[in-house]
Amino acid sequence: MFLSQQGAFPPAILALADGTVFIGNSIGAQGTTTGEVVFNTAMTGYQEILTDPSYCQQIVTLTYPHIGNYGINGEDIESDKVYAAGLIIKNLPLLASNFRSTETLSAYLKRTKTVSIANIDTRKLTRLLRDKGAQNGAIVGLAEGESVSQARIDEAIAAAKAAPSMKGLDLAKVVSVTEAYEWTQTEWQLARADGTPGYGKLQNHEFHVVAYDYGVKSNILRMLAQRGCRVTVVPAQTSAADVLKYQPDGVFLSNGPGDPEPCDYAIAAAREIMDSGVPTFGICLGHQIMALAVGAKTFKMQNSHHGANHPVKDLDSGRVCITSQNHGFAVDVESLPANARATHVSLFDGTLQGMERTDKPAFCFQGHPEASPGPHDVSYLFDRFVNLMRKHKKA
Repeated sequence: MFLSQQGAFPPAILALADGTVFIGNSIGAQGTTTGEVVFNTAMTGYQEILTDPSYCQQIVTLTYPHIGNYGINGEDIESDKVYAAGLIIKNLPLLASNFRSTETLSAYLKRTKTVSIANIDTRKLTRLLRDKGAQNGAIVGLAEGESVSQARIDEAIAAAKAAPSMKGLDLAKVVSVTEAYEWTQTEWQLARADGTPGYGKLQNHEFHVVAYDYGVKSNILRMLAQRGCRVTVVPAQTSAADVLKYQPDGVFLSNGPGDPEPCDYAIAAAREIMDSGVPTFGICLGHQIMALAVGAKTFKMQNSHHGANHPVKDLDSGRVCITSQNHGFAVDVESLPANARATHVSLFDGTLQGMERTDKPAFCFQGHPEASPGPHDVSYLFDRFVNLMRKHKKA
């Protein structure tokens, strides 16, 4: 018996744009939410997933059946709020137990006004999304005492069909900060110097990195700070000229949501920054923007990548890394120009996972190497960026 099956939660409706309907229970806020429905295969990390700005206007289905068993804490967040449009799970466990837990998943979803549904067949939903591709959907969380009716089902289907397509949406400037700020927090440790768990703080820095916020995850910034980087985070629409005024040792282009093609401001800035010779590192949306800046093309994927178990091959070393992924667009490897080369490919579908400039100190990666959530296999990319900046400073 799971908590979500005890009758303590009112009904909820999940409708897809193709008319498919699932009936379950509302475990979050009452109301209606819409977005692109995607599935994520990670077994843990629901809190990091919910607060990842890359999930803006997306409803996340978690394929692992039991979600919420370790509760929610105040530290495992990747931004200042929940960005996912909604959450879909199978079972909400009776107990949430962890020494860091401060509240239950359901309480968190209600407090953050996140419309969510449990007790549906997530295996069936995942197969549908896998075979037909991601599509728009709507979750309707009914009020206590309200029952499912055909009128509410029709309302949910209509909302799903009316939701905007992710293709053509520029969401980077929507989720970005409006003012620049400094970041000095380092990675979380179970036992710091004083013996207590928590995040550290940068004491001395070797480099100054300017990071574009297209929807940046906090742990990316922490991993830069951990490696001796003082980080200045700037809004997505900051010009290259304003960034170069900082005289940075390196420039970082962050992850983020939406379609990269409409982000003409970011593409133009990335092109100018790379051409200036400043070491540049891009992740996820930043990877796609860098590719567009050198003249490559991107496309909307039939099956997007969301999970923490995706194998990626490093073409230089032959090493296969298990990685965290979250993207619905990809770079067309065949469109890479002569001054860019592929460095990583997905072993799931062969899509491009990394590239570098052959004539400038610039490289990028499609996945999320900061491991929040996910494995640490590709954290060496941060070390590569640091070494690139160190080499550039000496030159």
